[in-house]
Amino acid sequence: MKNTISVVLLTLSLAVAAPSWASAPPDELVRKTTEEILALTKANREVYTKDLSKLYKMADEKVLPHFDFSRMAQWVLGINWRSATPEQRTRFTSEFRTLLVRTYATALLNYTDQKIIYLPLVSKPGDTDVVVRTEVKQTSGGSNIPIHYTFYKKNDDWKVYDVSIDGVSLVTNYRSVYAGKIKNEGMDALIASVAQSNQPARK
Repeated sequence: MKNTISVVLLTLSLAVAAPSWASAPPDELVRKTTEEILALTKANREVYTKDLSKLYKMADEKVLPHFDFSRMAQWVLGINWRSATPEQRTRFTSEFRTLLVRTYATALLNYTDQKIIYLPLVSKPGDTDVVVRTEVKQTSGGSNIPIHYTFYKKNDDWKVYDVSIDGVSLVTNYRSVYAGKIKNEGMDALIASVAQSNQPARK
């Protein structure tokens, strides 16, 4: 992917709703939450830079609970989900969630006011699975980076379960990387590897 991956992953994590907006259309959720989180980050950048635990806590509590991590974890593991034990599924889902919290937090600190363009939502009444399309405008004058968020409606809430970055699905990207690890070393080795990479986020 492009060198602007940190900016892209930031907007990935913004594509979810605060609880008070849970029943709003998904495109409105993206726009409102983007504005709120960026304002919060700008106001507290120095605090977050000095104490990453506060940044991780904000990311974990305000944004990421609105992702369907169970569904994402299942899709990321693909056919390996079926052969995993319940305990392995739980551990992997937890570590994968922590991985995205850490990635999101890092992206927040790297964000430098790139403009986010919101494209019209294409959907029909009654749709329970929609794609919200946005683009990140590069300050360097390079081509815009398209970012598509896939939502589904769970009860009365909209949940994110995949993001396409410049045509590459987050789920598909992780699945291809993790499948090789599982094939060569096994499920427990993959979980241990993800857990190890998450260690800095827990300090």
